[in-house]
Amino acid sequence: MTNIERAQARFQELRSRKDKVTAAELDELWAELPTVSATEITGRWQGDEFVTGHPLNGQLAVIGWYGKEFHSLTDVKPLLCRDESGELYSNVEAGKGEASLWNVEFRGEVTATMVYDGQPILDHFKRVDQHTLLGVMNGKQVLTPTGDHFYFFLERA
Repeated sequence: MTNIERAQARFQELRSRKDKVTAAELDELWAELPTVSATEITGRWQGDEFVTGHPLNGQLAVIGWYGKEFHSLTDVKPLLCRDESGELYSNVEAGKGEASLWNVEFRGEVTATMVYDGQPILDHFKRVDQHTLLGVMNGKQVLTPTGDHFYFFLERA
């Protein structure tokens, strides 16, 4: 089994876990996954979070978060949500605007990163496989006092 196959198996294990996943486990997984460039991730992605005990756990569900849509490098819908009728819309109020995609260094590697227009938050991405991304939300507002990040994943819709 190759390193990437081991990382993909570990992702599936953590994703299917019923109990809490630790930020340390996700940090280790992050380190094993390959980077991805911003131009490779255009399209619509459905999202979900890892339950780590991070203060943001459950907050995306409250706003009806569906995922993200990357139309282009400068046209990104970071909080694609469902309204009461089930229609998708870009929740610019919760996101304080929309976002753009860049290749940014994080933890010593350059990888696709979504930069929010209206708040100091960055979502960094790494490739699990052709249809799945691991995401980590970064910024002073989202780090826990112990320095833990908020982890989520996206699957091509």
